[in-house]
Amino acid sequence: LSEYESKQLLADAGVPIPEESLVSSAEEAVQAAEQHGYPVALKLCGRGIAHKTERNLVRLDVGDAEEVRRHAEELLAQRGPDESGAGVLVQAMVSGRRELIAGLLRDPQFGPCVMFGLGGVFAELVADVAFAVAPLEEHDAEDLIQALRHRKILEAFRGEPEADLAKLAEILEALGRIGEARPDVLSIDVNPLILSGSEPVVVDALVELEGDPN
Repeated sequence: LSEYESKQLLADAGVPIPEESLVSSAEEAVQAAEQHGYPVALKLCGRGIAHKTERNLVRLDVGDAEEVRRHAEELLAQRGPDESGAGVLVQAMVSGRRELIAGLLRDPQFGPCVMFGLGGVFAELVADVAFAVAPLEEHDAEDLIQALRHRKILEAFRGEPEADLAKLAEILEALGRIGEARPDVLSIDVNPLILSGSEPVVVDALVELEGDPN
């Protein structure tokens, strides 16, 4: 699924996502930015588009209508031959220095499993992740959070408040419910899951479905 479709699936399950709109023109991007409020993030969005940062398909902290129009036109011009239906995702900026990763995968032996770990640019370097079989029973989400080696990142430090662990647990539980209720969902990748103050917010997500999502 596209990023927009992926996050709508998560939102339907109760996962918090930022305000965002998927538009097809630069003028519509300006209208969406005015609606959500500056600054905004812009991304080229369509099915099959992953690794947006590596392809320079993300614009952050865009502060006014002129910049939105210019960046939207640039992104639409970067569509590949098979991406003619891709649009521009206009998203309210989410600020936060702490990035986490969460997701769902289907293990051949254990079935759907929820994953949680340290995200952002250090995710691959540190490789601090933990797994639990879905659905998550009472206290399973809390145990998954406590399984992180670097879980102190969730505590208050240097002006950052303690993470809302209850809301974080709700997100992990929602991922588990999706895995149980939707056998067609092969995987979910939520990276980053940003702590905006104490609030965990899904900034980017990618859902892979079995077969044709149509």
